[in-house]
Amino acid sequence: MNHKQIITVCTILMASLSAGQAHATTNTAPPSKIDWSVDKTWDLPAKPLDIGYSLDGKRVFILTDQQTVLVYDNLGELTGSIPVDKGVSAIDIAPRGEKLFLINQSTKAFSDLTIDFIADINTEGSPFRGLAKATVTIVLFTDFECPYCSKVSPLLEQTLEKNPDTIKVILKNMPLAMHQFADPAARAALAAGEQGKYWEFHDALFALPALNIALNDKAIEDIAVKLGLKMDRFKSDMASPKIRQKVDQDIMDAQKAGVTGTPAIFVNGHPLRERTIEAIQQKIDAALGKPAKK
Repeated sequence: MNHKQIITVCTILMASLSAGQAHATTNTAPPSKIDWSVDKTWDLPAKPLDIGYSLDGKRVFILTDQQTVLVYDNLGELTGSIPVDKGVSAIDIAPRGEKLFLINQSTKAFSDLTIDFIADINTEGSPFRGLAKATVTIVLFTDFECPYCSKVSPLLEQTLEKNPDTIKVILKNMPLAMHQFADPAARAALAAGEQGKYWEFHDALFALPALNIALNDKAIEDIAVKLGLKMDRFKSDMASPKIRQKVDQDIMDAQKAGVTGTPAIFVNGHPLRERTIEAIQQKIDAALGKPAKK
């Protein structure tokens, strides 16, 4: 075998080896960089066409071939359904599911729907103004250090004066973590309630900004003194597990109702989006079955 023949044979062998390596590489799957598992599987009553998922993971909207959008919670429980027009082929939602957007290919239309999730709020033992067995219940989640909350209280007082025979206003606490004295103020008001002075304490707390007085421990104690509370009992109640549990329960109820800030108002469980006396009255009239005013 001469020199040229040796080179040719080596070249053929190398080419054959390279081809074999390439073939082996092609048929060997690379190691997976994805790990997955099935978290939820729901049986649906109709064929799904599209889906929307709220950013907080609490709501799932499923468009079906039955001209219906099914709304589920994160446990797979059906919350309700929304009928849609024939031809709706795609949906999208706002971050918290408060808006539903529809695309109708047949009519070449876009629709924007406002969604209200009716909350079932626990109000047992919560302080209230108005009739105990009122037809319409207004629930306010508030924070005594929130400047917007102080502006809502007068609106609700006006609403109560306008509807004395039909409504009651219930207050629940949602002290925000950013407000240092919101939690002690909430406990102080409830402690005052143990001596029959809840609303007097409530009103005095919200009157502080108008008096240029900062909400702090001294301001809370000064209010208690001015209201003639028995201070030893007041301080004991304020620090008691009973009062702590009431505030914590309010916070849990707020979270369950989807409250993310204060003030938050619900009229018979329906969230109020516009904090005006006109909007509140409109919700009250709707709850009473009165026709909407034009």
